[in-house]
Amino acid sequence: MQVGEYQVREGLYYTKEHDWVKLEGGLCRVGISDFAQKSLHEIVYAELPKVGLRVKQMESMGTVESVKAVSDVFSPITGEVLEVNEKLSEQPELINRSPYDDGWIAVIKPEKLEEELKNLLDHNGYAKYLEELLKE
Repeated sequence: MQVGEYQVREGLYYTKEHDWVKLEGGLCRVGISDFAQKSLHEIVYAELPKVGLRVKQMESMGTVESVKAVSDVFSPITGEVLEVNEKLSEQPELINRSPYDDGWIAVIKPEKLEEELKNLLDHNGYAKYLEELLKE
């Protein structure tokens, strides 16, 4: 689904801070949205969370740095980081090229998934949210 020049991937949940979560069995893969990566422009560095880190919903778990700014990556859900995308250490631009596939940030084992999904937007809700942002 497209909203202006931004891709909104169906089947994901989103935060209003432009992070996404994809449910994969009992785990959650997370990253930043197409809107976020385009807003940052050329990403030159990604500070990834440590494996084993306990994260809380909507708390920072790392940063992405571009030539323009440094932006927090917020965890869409509470849980434990099981895996990080090590490729981003050498190739942070993967976030720009493929924010929903190759540019993912981390895999989290959720603790309160059913409860916390209610705080997130589905792809339709996120698309409406972006439409409102683009009107401003």
